[in-house]
Amino acid sequence: MTVREVGIISRGAPHAAIYAVSGRTAPTETVDLAFPLRQGTYLVVNGGTSELLNAHLMTVSGKRFRAYRGQRYGADVVRIDRWGRRATGFQPREPSAYRIFGDSVFAPCAGRIVAVLDGLHDQPVPEVVRVHMAGNHVLLACGAVHVLLGHLQHGSVRVRVGSTVGIQTLLGHVGNTGNTGEPHLHIHAQHPGPASLPLSGEPLPIRLNARFPVRNLRLTRLR
Repeated sequence: MTVREVGIISRGAPHAAIYAVSGRTAPTETVDLAFPLRQGTYLVVNGGTSELLNAHLMTVSGKRFRAYRGQRYGADVVRIDRWGRRATGFQPREPSAYRIFGDSVFAPCAGRIVAVLDGLHDQPVPEVVRVHMAGNHVLLACGAVHVLLGHLQHGSVRVRVGSTVGIQTLLGHVGNTGNTGEPHLHIHAQHPGPASLPLSGEPLPIRLNARFPVRNLRLTRLR
């Protein structure tokens, strides 16, 4: 649940290259989801199965992040323009300067809403709020799988707990709430967690529009 992009760490160049390439291979079994954004071209800035490509893998060990274990295979997505720019200017503090801020977020699967948070205010970049790691969010039960869409804009959530939604139902809008270095959408799938730790369920790999969301993958709106 962060857009911190991981660089090559000290493993030795050949070993690092092999490690990075292996992290781009999709697991055999994945949860297939529709891409929940549709307003342009999007870039995956965290995704994959190695720590070089996906910072979420660094946050699933130890007691500190036990409550968020379900994010292991999560993906972070930003919107870019035709030149690959994510914002106007260099790391502007105002969230609205980022192209993805305010983009509509649609249900990536049909199911039932099991949790909602909507009261957090959007932070200036790069401030973070780690008390609520997922920020404003919607947790959706799609059959036996729970899907989280996080870091939503304050006051934007359009669904309630218990609501039944169809695929591409409007859920809310992208914001900058929780543990986020800049506005982006976080999405992950997991087995259901206990009521006391709903985001701690067994993590599940995902595909978005039939593509494994690995770092630097570009995705466009569902046509």
